[in-house]
Amino acid sequence: MPRPVTVVTGAGRGIGAATAELLAQRGHDLVLGHLSDRTAVDAVAANARARGAEVVIVPGDVRDPATADLLFDAAGDLGQVTGLVNNAGLTAHLGDLADTPVEVIVRVVETNLLGAIWCARRAAQVMSTARGGAGGAVVNVSSAAATLGSPHEYVHYAAAKAGLEALTVGLAKELAAEGVRVNAVAPGLVATGIHAAAGDPDRLERVVPRIPAGRAGQPVEVARAVAWLLGAEASYTTGATLRVAGGL
Repeated sequence: MPRPVTVVTGAGRGIGAATAELLAQRGHDLVLGHLSDRTAVDAVAANARARGAEVVIVPGDVRDPATADLLFDAAGDLGQVTGLVNNAGLTAHLGDLADTPVEVIVRVVETNLLGAIWCARRAAQVMSTARGGAGGAVVNVSSAAATLGSPHEYVHYAAAKAGLEALTVGLAKELAAEGVRVNAVAPGLVATGIHAAAGDPDRLERVVPRIPAGRAGQPVEVARAVAWLLGAEASYTTGATLRVAGGL
């Protein structure tokens, strides 16, 4: 039986890295997309290969539609793509919308929403059984921010993630009869580098008191939800958003 072949964007760190390593452990071959940190994604690839996976690394910015083509074309040597994890994302800035630079808003919305749309569009073309594909699953990495709104932090990011959840519902309905399931996970506060990258390395400690579970999540806890949604155990699950947010 052919091994599943899964494209993971933003695979060099955080949730993307944890997902890639878990999928490799569960028998997937991988196409790992990353923006700039080759050293980080090389380490993820090495861990995945140590778990028996074949791995291809593809640099590129998901805001560019051509990157989606590169990611899926790179899978050619591995076999037919059967999975996509739309994980690439960033917040880039913390503060009120009125104080957020226009160029930051554009970058955040294009990365978190348009980048996911370009990759999901390509996944539909490649995986749909009506178009000659083998079927498969898409998992979009959303955020609890999509329903919380994240006032005074990043409402532009929250809006982009809400759009991602709308994409999940609509595309799931389009592809349900074509062998492709589309779902999302919505992490809450997770211990990754996204907070420091937005200029607030102490955000974890400040926000933890709001979390009913009393702690931040770990990337692997989100990765497990992603892996379940990609797998056969979720065969009747499509159009869903699975919240992984410690009760938030």
